[in-house]
Amino acid sequence: MNSTFKSKALATVLALVLGGAGLHRFYLNGMKDRWGWLHAASLPASGLLFALQPDWPLLAYAAPAVLSLLVASLETFVIGLTQDEKWDERYNAESDIKTGSRWPIPAMMVLNLFYGATLLLTVIARAFDLILTGGAYG
Repeated sequence: MNSTFKSKALATVLALVLGGAGLHRFYLNGMKDRWGWLHAASLPASGLLFALQPDWPLLAYAAPAVLSLLVASLETFVIGLTQDEKWDERYNAESDIKTGSRWPIPAMMVLNLFYGATLLLTVIARAFDLILTGGAYG
């Protein structure tokens, strides 16, 4: 197997499961990826906000991590829905191996749709609760 080959399925799994930490970006673009480091910094940033302001609502200090997870959900769709030919042009131009997406990619897209929509609706509902009632519902 050629070491320059980038698996679309692996990149999709990384974005879906560990996208909030930016591992999919590091897999695809290497350790110099600035967006990957921004993802990776989101969890410590949320922890720092909690340490500095523990009386804030959960949504306020978790905002960097939640934003990173929402962006990772979008990136999961971008990776998974990229046509195999375009994927190979971008990431596997020097490789003899060609991408052949099978059923796991659509299954991950369905799972990501459920996960991303649930996260987004939860954030919207909690934000409206905080704005309109001052957090009366939790």
